Amino acid sequence: MTEVRHPRRALVVIDVQNEYDSGGLHIQYPPVADSLRNIGRAMDAAHAAGIPVVVVQQTAPADSPLFAAGTHGWELHAVVASRPREHHLLKALPSAFAGTDLGDWLAAHAIDTLAVVGYMTHNCNDTTIKHAFDAGLAVEFLMDASGSVPYANRAGHASAEEIHRVFAVVEQSRFAAVMTTDEWLAHVADGSMPERDNIHASHQRALSRLGAAA
Repeated sequence: MTEVRHPRRALVVIDVQNEYDSGGLHIQYPPVADSLRNIGRAMDAAHAAGIPVVVVQQTAPADSPLFAAGTHGWELHAVVASRPREHHLLKALPSAFAGTDLGDWLAAHAIDTLAVVGYMTHNCNDTTIKHAFDAGLAVEFLMDASGSVPYANRAGHASAEEIHRVFAVVEQSRFAAVMTTDEWLAHVADGSMPERDNIHASHQRALSRLGAAA
């Protein structure tokens, strides 16, 4: 059952830049074309509903291999660049709050609920979500309007799908209400809040699943 109240939402569009589509960090899961389409849908719905849109852009020094300021990879993707926004900020760190005016801007606009889309699920989205949670904001994460890349390092390896799925489960356990874009659009339409969860309940369900499988 959803909680019925009227949140003051803002949609934060994180790092939807060419680097993640045609550059050095091509999003693999969900397919980048799908997440880009959903990002556009979320922005259009927010604009129509009077929900302010904040566009965040990662920036790095000119000699950086990724997101070097002024390069094609650094530029906003056309899906975002072509749509209206209420605020635009540059960041150098993973969290959209770190070293930016985002916190002050949200407070000035009496925002209490942050909807997060963009890239990447496990990096800038995750860090921003947890920063917002710690600041007392309710957070919503649109899992099909974001995405991940695979990693391999001395700790092991993981596919983009594994990383995206696990981070979504962890966010739902406490930090955010995780949903599809379609689900978010429905909540926006009726002004309701999505289902939230907690660590204890998430853990107990997992134990029940293990017990049932034994």
